[in-house]
Amino acid sequence: MSATSIQSVRPTRRIGAWTLQAILAAAFLAAGLAKLAGVPFMVDLFEQIGLGQWFRIATGVVEVTGAVALLVPGLASIGALWLGFTMVCAVATHVFVLHTSPVPAIVLGLLNAVVVYLRRDELAGLLHRVKG
Repeated sequence: MSATSIQSVRPTRRIGAWTLQAILAAAFLAAGLAKLAGVPFMVDLFEQIGLGQWFRIATGVVEVTGAVALLVPGLASIGALWLGFTMVCAVATHVFVLHTSPVPAIVLGLLNAVVVYLRRDELAGLLHRVKG
């Protein structure tokens, strides 16, 4: 691959990553704020889960925090990992506790995995700095 084609891929990857991050941030911000606001559907959903309403609040905080991280340069990869793990837990909850379709959580989890992949250089840099 020539230097010219490498340079043309990077801006495309960056634009794609930011676009996907913005879409995911909007989705997780909406879901997190609905949980924090106590929207009746969310209250009922977490009642079915059976861990108490504190878990709804904690999940809302996790989602809002992840959504913000997706929009902060340098933290997007961590935000995507954070939200991706959250979606793994959501899939398990839908399958084993709620007995409902996990498809939305699977899709969101996979989209977060795409962000992690697109931001892999950022993640590697963060890990390198943490290791010293």
